[in-house]
Amino acid sequence: MAVIIGLTGSIASGKSTVSRLLQELGYTIVDADVAARKVVEPGQPALQQIAEAFGEGILLPDGSLDRAKLGERIFNNEEERKKLNSIIHPAVRQFMKDEKEAAIEAGKQTIIMDIPLLYESKLTWMVGKVIVVYVDKDTQLQRLMARNQLDEDAAKARIASQLPLAEKAAQADAVIDNNGTIEETKEQLLRILRDWQLTP
Repeated sequence: MAVIIGLTGSIASGKSTVSRLLQELGYTIVDADVAARKVVEPGQPALQQIAEAFGEGILLPDGSLDRAKLGERIFNNEEERKKLNSIIHPAVRQFMKDEKEAAIEAGKQTIIMDIPLLYESKLTWMVGKVIVVYVDKDTQLQRLMARNQLDEDAAKARIASQLPLAEKAAQADAVIDNNGTIEETKEQLLRILRDWQLTP
């Protein structure tokens, strides 16, 4: 029976680094961000539904999604955002479920569900245990400002749009403290894999 592990964190906490380490160790990653991109590719039912809901003008000449235009439409419009989420979220969940099933059929022992908004989207039912990648507030703020060239107010606004990392850590089965070096992060990850007896 395959073990399903949820991997989450918050913006600039280093979750992608941990996901990459797991991949290098041979674990199967089912990534929600990848799924969100895949389900709106040309030919996908979700893209068809988006075009029907928001008009053909939301598509680029080559038939792909005009993300910038869609982003503008939903940015300050709660109704439009809800409409978009009602199309995308079920499609993403289905895509991830299909990927997970395929990995189980291929004989994988452990499947990592990399879901940035695991708690916000109330998707903990999809996984058996949860690992949260944690950094303190100052580190998170500095990393986000440096990575995205944001000023402090813009960075704080992005961080505030997600559940506080401390709250996520409090709900997790294991926490990786990513304030230190990548070697320290990897040591913590290996310890969790060992303690939980997780093999790829």
